Amino acid sequence: MRGIVVISNEGAKWLEKGQTWMYRNNLVRMDDCIQNGDVVDIHTEDGRYMGSGFVSTLSHVVVRIFTKNRNEELDRDFFKKRIQFAYDYRKTVELNNLTNCRLVFGEADLLPGLTVDRYNDILVTQISSYGLDIRKDMIYEVLLEVLQNDGQDVKGIYERNDIQVRVKEGLEMYKGYWRNADLPTKTIIDENGLKLHVDVENGQKTGYFLDQKSNRVLLRHITHGKRVLDCFSHTGGFALNAAFGNAKAVTAVDVSQTALDQGYRNAVLNHIEDRISFVKADVFKYLENSKRGQFDIIVLDPPAFTKSRKTVNAAYKGYKYINKQAMELLEPGGYLITCTCSRFMEIDNFEKMLREAALEANVTLKQVSITQQNHDHPILWTMEETSYLKFYIFQIV
Repeated sequence: MRGIVVISNEGAKWLEKGQTWMYRNNLVRMDDCIQNGDVVDIHTEDGRYMGSGFVSTLSHVVVRIFTKNRNEELDRDFFKKRIQFAYDYRKTVELNNLTNCRLVFGEADLLPGLTVDRYNDILVTQISSYGLDIRKDMIYEVLLEVLQNDGQDVKGIYERNDIQVRVKEGLEMYKGYWRNADLPTKTIIDENGLKLHVDVENGQKTGYFLDQKSNRVLLRHITHGKRVLDCFSHTGGFALNAAFGNAKAVTAVDVSQTALDQGYRNAVLNHIEDRISFVKADVFKYLENSKRGQFDIIVLDPPAFTKSRKTVNAAYKGYKYINKQAMELLEPGGYLITCTCSRFMEIDNFEKMLREAALEANVTLKQVSITQQNHDHPILWTMEETSYLKFYIFQIV
């Protein structure tokens, strides 16, 4: 018999729209017998069933909902079906990138709290839910089973459970191999013809930014013979694609020497190191000191300027400043590539910022394309949290 969590009528409205998180401010009461990580049923105050999932007695997200079928058990068969469903989707949309893609994207794959990325024969996981964490052995075994049944070569699972959100769930932060401590933590992936070093132990996120794969190729297709500036270059994803697309010259700018060194190693790996200059500098100052007409394409791929709604206004100013600077540096016919990876910087607000920046820079933007994150990071329309990356290409006219 499952414990019952009672939600307010206001909270129920969100669940009716497809939200898979039940927040603490919508909690009315829960059964005394409920333990952290238990499977619970959510009811309204008048007894309507709203869904079932794992409870967290500490987090602001009280329940992560996995099903709205009260007769469905959250057992091994359930997770095998969900993981198989997620994998079949990747086989459809990412068939040529199965060895370097996100296999499970949490809520978007109806597996809230679970992230799984693949880099060749290594799976990298992140678990942000107490209920999933106490069942992780079963989940990992199912993951391996699904892939191995399809003939995929996977040797181990590396846990990047060093994310701060785990603390809110009452979980420890750590990273390391699950059961296979002697496996390597570095590998070389192939991303659309480019070879890239990936360090699953120390790299950003789970080792690399997979969500910009298709967007980096969009840049590659327009760089032939052009001078390209890649701002906030990190390990050189956009700069490498620009050089691979036969750009005339590429400058990669980042404040981190470590990231630039990794970018140079990637350039050497692809025999294009002579086409890219790696510059350690503050991007804001670098743009201020650059000259109009110096570049034909400018890429702005900054880290998230805001990670909460409270700091959106400050982030707005930061985005506007760098975009205005870039617009003023580009001659008519030049291209601006700009994006935000913050889900709190919503599309309408980001576009408003771009319009203001263009007006102040006295330029007109001609839209080339608008995209979001790569297909292996799908967007669930009932969960706004799954939509975070906005990517724009403009020509200056």
